[in-house]
Amino acid sequence: MIEFRFAVGDLATTSFAYSPLQEAVFSLRCLRDPARYPHHRPWLRRIRPRLDGLDRELLSALVAPWLWVPDFLSPRPERARPSFAEQLEQVRATPEAIVVADFRATYRTQALPPVVARGLAEPSRFLVRVTDAIEAYWHACLVADWWPRVQSILEADLAYRGRVLAEQGAGALFPALDHRLSWTGSHLRLSTRDFNVPAPWTDVAIDGRGMVLLPTMFARGAQPLIDPSRPPVLMYPARGRATLSEEPPPVTGDALVRLLGRPRARLLMLLSEPASTTELAHRLGVTPSAVSQHLTVLYDAGLLNRTRSGRIVRYARTRLGDELCR
Repeated sequence: MIEFRFAVGDLATTSFAYSPLQEAVFSLRCLRDPARYPHHRPWLRRIRPRLDGLDRELLSALVAPWLWVPDFLSPRPERARPSFAEQLEQVRATPEAIVVADFRATYRTQALPPVVARGLAEPSRFLVRVTDAIEAYWHACLVADWWPRVQSILEADLAYRGRVLAEQGAGALFPALDHRLSWTGSHLRLSTRDFNVPAPWTDVAIDGRGMVLLPTMFARGAQPLIDPSRPPVLMYPARGRATLSEEPPPVTGDALVRLLGRPRARLLMLLSEPASTTELAHRLGVTPSAVSQHLTVLYDAGLLNRTRSGRIVRYARTRLGDELCR
C-alpha cells in the first residue's frame, strides 16, 4: 500500500495535465512488451520500418524489463498542456547526478544494459544521446499520425475527470481513476497488491507541493514516480484508450445519411468524444480542409460545439447531435 498524505489545502492544488513527452517515452514500453498493449498494434505495424533508422538499442534500454522508466524522462508538466519541445528542454537540463541515480533506480539491483552502463561513464554526453534519440523517435513515429489521436483521447479524459470532480468531489474522482485507489479522510491510498515489482516506498506527504494527475495510454493502473522525494505525480490509465485501434464507425442509419450526406454523418458519429480537425482527418484519410468544411456546417446547424485550447479547436456533439445519432 502506498499512502499519499494531504494536508489542509493540498487538495486545492491538485490538478490534471497530460504530457506528450511522457507518452512518447512510455510508448517505448510497446517495443519491449507489445502483447501488453493490443490497442497499439496497428500503430506498431505502421512504424516498424521507421525504427530501423533510429537508435533502437538505446531506446529499448530506456525501459526496464518490468517497464519502469527513469523519472527524469517524464518531468512533471509545468502547465496543463505542455509542448513536447518545452518538456524535452527540461530533460536536457537534468543534472548529471540525477541521470545516473534515476537509471540505477529504474534497474534496481539488475545489471544496467551495456549501452546504459557505457553511457553513464560520461553522463552529460549520454544525456545528449538520450534526448536526441527520443526527439528523432517522436518525429519519425509519433507526431504525424499517432499523437493527434492520442491527444484527443487525453483531452477527452481531462474534460471528463473535471466534470466528475466538480459534480461528485474527490471521494468519487480518485476511485474512478483506478479501482486500486481510495480516498479516506485526508489520505489517498493506492493498493500495490498486483504491482509487478514491489514499490520502493509506501508513504509520501504532499506538503504543499500539489499533486499532478496524468492520464496515460500506457498503464494498466495508477502508478507514482519511482523517487518519492520528487514533486508528487500520479499517472493513471486514460479513459477511452482502447479506442485508439478502432476504425471509424460505419454509418448504419440510412435516414441520417439522407439527411446529412455520408461524410457529415460519419463525422457526427465519430464525435461522441471531442476531437480536432487534424485528428479527424487522420482517422478518415482525408485532408483537414475537407473535414473543416463539414465541421463548420454541422456547427452552424447546432449539432456540434467547439472549444479552443491554444491553437487547437476541438469539436464534440451537442445534445441535439447525440439525439440524431441515436
